[in-house]
Amino acid sequence: MKQELLRNLPKVDEIIRDKRIETLMEKLPREKVVDIVRESINSLRTMILEEKITDETGSGYELAVSMSVMEAESTIPGSLRPVINATGVVLHTNLGRAPLSERACEKVMSVAGNYSTLEYDPEKGERGSRHSHVEGLIKKVTGAEAALLVNNNAAATMVVLAALGKGREIIVSRGELVEIGGSFRIPDIMEESGAHLREVGTTNKTRIGDYEKAINENTGALLKVHTSNYRVIGFTEEASLSELRALGEKYGLPVIYDMGSGLMTDLSRWGVREPVAGDGLRSGADLVLFSGDKLLGGPQAGIIAGKKDLVDRIRNHPLMRAFRADKMTFAAMEGTLEDYYDKETALENIPVLRMITESYDSLCDRALKLKVLIEDIPGSQFSASVIDTDGAVGGGSAPDAVLRSSACAVDCGNISAETAERILRSGAVPIVAIIRDGRVIFDVRTLKDEELYVIRDKMAELASAGEKQA
Repeated sequence: MKQELLRNLPKVDEIIRDKRIETLMEKLPREKVVDIVRESINSLRTMILEEKITDETGSGYELAVSMSVMEAESTIPGSLRPVINATGVVLHTNLGRAPLSERACEKVMSVAGNYSTLEYDPEKGERGSRHSHVEGLIKKVTGAEAALLVNNNAAATMVVLAALGKGREIIVSRGELVEIGGSFRIPDIMEESGAHLREVGTTNKTRIGDYEKAINENTGALLKVHTSNYRVIGFTEEASLSELRALGEKYGLPVIYDMGSGLMTDLSRWGVREPVAGDGLRSGADLVLFSGDKLLGGPQAGIIAGKKDLVDRIRNHPLMRAFRADKMTFAAMEGTLEDYYDKETALENIPVLRMITESYDSLCDRALKLKVLIEDIPGSQFSASVIDTDGAVGGGSAPDAVLRSSACAVDCGNISAETAERILRSGAVPIVAIIRDGRVIFDVRTLKDEELYVIRDKMAELASAGEKQA
């Protein structure tokens, strides 16, 4: 049977004569369309060899046309384009982490196509500071004396250590030497900053006395790193921020707290137990560092907030020029932070917070709506059901938080789940879903209401292709 399916695969010349393919050549170069058709046929060949396609799957011709059309259409808008996230992972790093709030998007659009006051003070008619656009907002939300914005949290860590610890020792617990995304590690960043790492304690236990024993005339700072992407449980102990503050005051050393995820409001009642930025400062940190595109819900950025004298030293460091953010980042961050003026409305206005805090009953209602939309597709052989599933915060945040969620699970009939999933993510707006137990799973926690109809329309196209294959 496998050999027969391989023999029946269509030729490239057959496919490009199809009217649906000819239409694509009005939008894309002919050579590009031919390459896409050839790749689609090769993909079908691979799936046959891996037994992902059987004789029940249907016509190789129709599959090749459908795959080619969807792949070609996906290239028309460009490589970087919107995606529908049906995985239930709120901060999906591969999908760009935090989607921005409406206010943040409006701010970006207002400056993207225009000149702006990025570094211009219109009242004084002279050069201004780009940090002035968000510093006051960060101070208001966190309670810090001063603040800076850089292009990500790794940059924040790097410039802080370079400004405060170059050529000096920075004391940190062995249990907090984390690796962040892309295989970047705290010790590596510290080494590049010119600071010297001084490890104390053990993986599971570090006491305040371990820090004090390591202090000498060359100590530059005490560093605490929140283990935002993993947890050490069991026989553990760590020094608190208040203990580190007392020790820092005793020896005249700053306490730096790399918080990672940048949470601005307590989410513990929804199972997300991450430190809040303002609490970090109130508990004893002289500086807190965190990301903008994680639990803060803003653009990719790194925020440095804390004591004014320390922030001013960092502000004047040469690396600030290399790590500074652009006008779109400042605009998006300004809009995001404005959403935090009211912490309760922020839970609704900032997409990340809204998705995390949405009720289970509301999720079930949306999953049921998607189920009805899919089962009402004319001529469809699809069978859909509402199931419970577990979502995740993602993005290296709250690794132990399980977000009870609801999903629509679809049996695609004569179309394999693998084929359906591939076609779903090859359209102009890729739909990224989950494959489990031979079904396509759409977790609705990360779906907007309007995206349910986009999924329905794409599933209707899939159903139509399946009819022609039958």
